[in-house]
Amino acid sequence: MLNRKKNCIYLLIFALNFIVLGAFAQKETYIQSLNKQNHWVDSVFKKLSRKQKIAQLFFVRAHTNLGQKYEDSVADVIKNEQVGGLVFFQGGPMRQAELINRYQKLANVPLIIAQDGEWGLGMRLDSTIAYPYQMTLGAIRDNTLIYKMGQMVAYDFKRMGMQMNFGPDMDVNNNPDNPVINYRSFGDNKYNVAQKGIAYLKGMQDAGLLTTAKHFPGHGDTNVDSHFDLPLLPFSRERLDSLEEYPFREAIKAGISGVMIAHMAIPALDTTKNLPSTLSRKIVTNILKDSLGFKGLVVSDAMEMKGVVKYFPDGEADVRAFLAGNDILELSPNSALAIKKIRKAVRKDEISKEEFNEKVKKVLAAKYWSGLNNYNPASTPGLVADLNRPAAKQLVQQLSDAAITLLKGNSSSVQLNPFQAAAIVSIGVDKPTLFQQQMCRSYPFSKIFYIDKNASVAQVSMLVQQLKQFPQAFISINDTRPRPASKLDYNINVKLLIAQLAARPNTVISVFANAYTIAGLPGIEKAGALLVGYQMTDQLQLSAVKVITQMLKPTGKLPVSVNSFFPTGTGISL
Repeated sequence: MLNRKKNCIYLLIFALNFIVLGAFAQKETYIQSLNKQNHWVDSVFKKLSRKQKIAQLFFVRAHTNLGQKYEDSVADVIKNEQVGGLVFFQGGPMRQAELINRYQKLANVPLIIAQDGEWGLGMRLDSTIAYPYQMTLGAIRDNTLIYKMGQMVAYDFKRMGMQMNFGPDMDVNNNPDNPVINYRSFGDNKYNVAQKGIAYLKGMQDAGLLTTAKHFPGHGDTNVDSHFDLPLLPFSRERLDSLEEYPFREAIKAGISGVMIAHMAIPALDTTKNLPSTLSRKIVTNILKDSLGFKGLVVSDAMEMKGVVKYFPDGEADVRAFLAGNDILELSPNSALAIKKIRKAVRKDEISKEEFNEKVKKVLAAKYWSGLNNYNPASTPGLVADLNRPAAKQLVQQLSDAAITLLKGNSSSVQLNPFQAAAIVSIGVDKPTLFQQQMCRSYPFSKIFYIDKNASVAQVSMLVQQLKQFPQAFISINDTRPRPASKLDYNINVKLLIAQLAARPNTVISVFANAYTIAGLPGIEKAGALLVGYQMTDQLQLSAVKVITQMLKPTGKLPVSVNSFFPTGTGISL
């Protein structure tokens, strides 16, 4: 009897262990799911007409900040064309969740809802958390933090009723003047870009979100914005293989679910004049699908961008992108016209039946993998509070603490003397900053000064005179623009002021701006200590204060090469 009881207990423990392990088992990736027959996909596919199958490949633009008339026009497109998905842009979380619920009711096959979320929902939506830009994340040594961020972002997307993130950006930004990638990249080191991108995408995919590495084969070394014109990538095949494509190859090995194609002319890969890579079968099918073995969703960059429609207007670009091998065509200028033209191309056998069917089934399989076969509307009660939960805010601070980078200095030159008078100066602002307010707590004999980025010669001279009475100074350089460009928009008077202050003894400078801006501030390297925070956020300002007051040991490493003084990888740990 006793032995029977023991056996029952062992069986119960074994069963419980099996249940627990099952609960925590990794969900199969989207790529893995493509290897299995899917009855839901087959069933839906059989019910669709040819026109409806083509429509499944189109994702159209949606907003919640353009008024009722615009929202109704998108609803009409969904009803009339039965497109496969939507891409949401600017708006607010509550409005968007409610609108997603409304739009899903109009779709015979549930829509994939996508959004650009390179730094989370905050990239597009107000009242939501913006995680650090990818260049800021590039400075972090602990990639598990970036994996956690991926999981947080996935939670937010799914909470909103979305299934796909057009991220991460896996371009290697080796051109400081890049007008479109820049701070959106993890940096100029291909290994770091690959590792950070994989940590981010795995965090998202493990939490059930479709992801998209962009912009293949690499948009990091261009000086033209493909939103406005067609950039030229003039490099050799060997260079592209070894550098630009490297992070994408690694992401494919890691099981990324989607890859977005850039709009670029790349003669080394396709000699056709003025042909964007998005429309090149040599690039999309021969290289990405065949050579690199990518089996997931191939997504075009926005088909409304000038880089693609400049030379191929009136739906021609959509047809060519479809024939080139793209599975999802996002933001067509005229989806109804494009569907009509692609239908004609299919009817004329310009694409094989097998390839066409595979595209449609891949999109349907993505819907199944995302749970849209059992669609439930997004729950809106408590939505905004949930998206701004304490754990997410805490992670933003952790990421900021891990990113802050000491480029020059040691313990004594960073902390200075808390019992001496100190000037705490913020440059490029018109009111005191959080950095200044926090610094005053640790330096009781301090005084706050601030000066605008367009200050006159007289204003600069007055500040210099006032600072003479202070034996030490903490300076912050701030970029208040919503997107931190490579060059500060300061006038020459203010730039000369920075050089003058850096030359003073006992000066600590913190740069809350794009790291590349340091190159445009000659003389800044003379400061006793120099910190870079990459962007102007409250969290990074707090991180800098923690380093100065020795509450935090800096561990960040510069993800891009600024100049000969500060190459990639620079970073001092105290």
